[in-house]
Amino acid sequence: MTARDTSASDETPAGAGVSHHQAGSRGAESFELDLDRAARRGYPEAILCEPKTPAQVRAIAVAWRERAEGQQALFTRCTTEQARVVLEELPGAVHNEVARVVAWPPEAPEPSGGLVVVVSAGTSDLPVAQEAVITATRLGRRTELIVDVGVAGLHRVLGRLDVLRSAACVVVVAGMDGALPSVVAGLVSCPVVACPTSVGYGAAFDGLAPLLAMLNSCSPGVGVVNIDNGYGAGHLAAQIAASG
Repeated sequence: MTARDTSASDETPAGAGVSHHQAGSRGAESFELDLDRAARRGYPEAILCEPKTPAQVRAIAVAWRERAEGQQALFTRCTTEQARVVLEELPGAVHNEVARVVAWPPEAPEPSGGLVVVVSAGTSDLPVAQEAVITATRLGRRTELIVDVGVAGLHRVLGRLDVLRSAACVVVVAGMDGALPSVVAGLVSCPVVACPTSVGYGAAFDGLAPLLAMLNSCSPGVGVVNIDNGYGAGHLAAQIAASG
């Protein structure tokens, strides 16, 4: 979902979405809820809060409460102020400060399908890994999180093979050299979703180095999402694991 400036009213097909237009200091600000997405794709949309003002986020939360009929909502990349306004408007919403995600309603759907295992190479990668866990859980999958099993201590990931091999899909979140997804993919039979993070020193180039390493993986069965995109990783894993 994007927020944008517009000088004309959008037309929304019946049942497909809800347009809102608000007068603001910089003109007319609008957003459009894609309320038909859950019926169309099987999964509701998420709201990326990072580029938005708290006022825009509040208006979206109000519209979701009034129009979405209890559909799952994920507000991602929330600042403290953005999270506060969502919590004020959506009763019982759950805020994960590490992942910077607010989820509503309070309860995740009953899990179905297969297990999604999310592996965080280091504790520094945990915010992105937690975002993946929350996303997959809210899309109806059982999840398990494994933390701090990077390749600098290979025995740590080898010690979790029983869990990894029970998964229908594994998400591997790693920065620095980005080698862990290749290692995990060589140990399991299920698809691996690799998610590079911006964790690392200068030559990591804010996640570009691990991204390129993952794209060049010699282990088959590895798909790669964008840098720090825990939401995208969790969503893809949930879809892969849907049939168990």
